Amino acid sequence: MDDDLKTIGEMCDEFDVTPRTLRFYEAKELIAPKRDGTRRLFTRACRARMKLILMGKRFGYSLEEIRQLLDLYYIGDQQVTQIRRSYALGLERLARMEAQRDELDAAIRDFRQQLKWGEEVLARSGLSRAAE
Repeated sequence: MDDDLKTIGEMCDEFDVTPRTLRFYEAKELIAPKRDGTRRLFTRACRARMKLILMGKRFGYSLEEIRQLLDLYYIGDQQVTQIRRSYALGLERLARMEAQRDELDAAIRDFRQQLKWGEEVLARSGLSRAAE
């Protein structure tokens, strides 16, 4: 087989995904493998798109946002629009992630205070945490 083409099994191994995931991404028009009868053959472009899809998912982008960003590759401006849009969305996503982290840090601090209070109450009453 051509080294540039990978089977569905090879793609699953390379990206640690299931065949169902690859078919789902194909149905959502995120990847477009070549067809050889009923077989799907994945090109280098498919593999590059898979890397971007998985990175986008890791960063919390919706599949629709990922599809729109990937589609900007083809508008013919040497990816300037794609990079601009990716950068702008990236800044927005990073700000949301940092805000979530700050909220989580505050919740953890509050939780620790509540647990410390509980420890102190138990210690004053002669009970220990070990009596759980």
